[in-house]
Amino acid sequence: MTSWPDVLNAYQFFLGERVPEGSGGRVALRLDDGNVTYSEIDALTAGFESALVGSGADRGDTVLLIMPDGPQFVATLFATMRLGAVVVMLNPGLTAEAMRVIIDKSKAAVAVVDPAHLSHYRSSVGDWAPARVDPLTVEPEEHLRPPAETSPDDPAIWLFSGGTTGAPKAVVQTHRSLVNTTRLYGRGSLGLTADDVTMSVPKLYFGYATGSNLLFPFSVGASAVLFHEHPTPDALFDRIERHRPTVLVNVPSAINQMLNAPGASSRDLSSLRLATSAGEALPDTLYHRWVDTFGVELLDGLGTAEMWHIFITNTLGDVRPGTLGRVVPGFEIKVCDDEGHEVGTDEVGRLWVKGDSLGLGYHDDPEQTKESFRAGWFVGGDLVSIDTDGYVTHRGRTDDAIKVKGKWFRPQEVESTLLDHPAVTECAVVAVDDENGLARPVAFVVPASEVTEQQLIDWTLEHLEAYKHPRRVYLVEELPQTHLGKVDRGALRRSAG
Repeated sequence: MTSWPDVLNAYQFFLGERVPEGSGGRVALRLDDGNVTYSEIDALTAGFESALVGSGADRGDTVLLIMPDGPQFVATLFATMRLGAVVVMLNPGLTAEAMRVIIDKSKAAVAVVDPAHLSHYRSSVGDWAPARVDPLTVEPEEHLRPPAETSPDDPAIWLFSGGTTGAPKAVVQTHRSLVNTTRLYGRGSLGLTADDVTMSVPKLYFGYATGSNLLFPFSVGASAVLFHEHPTPDALFDRIERHRPTVLVNVPSAINQMLNAPGASSRDLSSLRLATSAGEALPDTLYHRWVDTFGVELLDGLGTAEMWHIFITNTLGDVRPGTLGRVVPGFEIKVCDDEGHEVGTDEVGRLWVKGDSLGLGYHDDPEQTKESFRAGWFVGGDLVSIDTDGYVTHRGRTDDAIKVKGKWFRPQEVESTLLDHPAVTECAVVAVDDENGLARPVAFVVPASEVTEQQLIDWTLEHLEAYKHPRRVYLVEELPQTHLGKVDRGALRRSAG
């Protein structure tokens, strides 16, 4: 474990130190309408800190961020941390009901809401109504007070743990966690330097992007590409060709969409030295298609909100397709059975992880905190196995792994096979109970062309062991998503029932 100082404020580590070290004039953000330097972001951060204080926010309070990616989002996040308050980032696309639950739970002192989302926000406010700041009215200033002398273990941010069931829990994360993973994964595994330019498919409210497309590059004086537009394949290709990023932060669903876009193979991704994938399992098929089409290495990895970010990953020069890679140095993992005993090599069990990025627990949920945070370990719902070389293979989750005729298998095996069919654009496989109460796999497929249910069932029977084939295939226009943009497998199970 690392030795930590008594005082640690994430603002200082990620932004405050950039200006005095001589990086103030470097480009921090690359936008559609121009660039923003570190000095400019820091001045805007001072303006937002004044606005937060003027609206009643103080150290330890929570501050809601409901706005698109841009300088205002970044400055509000750092201003909140600088003040010693706690960041709560909301997906502006949440339903009014889901947003209301989070607002009420947060008891936020202030909400910073972009005018574009103001009507939706007002319809979401229930019993708790924070003071509101319009980010478009905030001007750059000079800092009027020193950063709060927060400790490494003080709360810095809430991250929402989503799994695949659409029921988020608020994980309270610390200043130490943000710095620790940045050092171990961002600087270590990814090897980010000041010359890098990052760009992300997920938006900044998603912790995966907050780290990979803001905190990690800021920690080394690099720059991040931000844009408001929905990340369609064309929007991504156009900005890659324009801004020439070196690192693309991606997710499997967007990888699939980019590969299926007309003219994808002719687009110029030569600036990229790597792309990452996380958030959900990456089928082998997508990995090989990506590398064959674009010639860019794709690093699959696994992280959780409870551990802040990625702690298992493939790395450049050490990629084993079909696995999550190996544990990031500085973290410790083990695989255990339901009683907490370690299982053998290549055996499937529940993933346990330890390290200095462990969160403080779930806000206002002591029972679940006790279940998942055990004597310095986080025990989540991921099922994995570890081979003799230390490579970790994801075997599903306790809430979506499928057991048929006494045999476990992960839905991604079937999904990867279905994606090999030329008529399949997207798909998801879940388990539902049949008339006898036995779990059976069913598939939901977004077709690219005309295809029948039986044709897809026959396809899986040709390529997989028979017990894994989907008993039903539902042809749908789109797959439902959770608040974090993952496939909402819980909604699929309910619709199949």
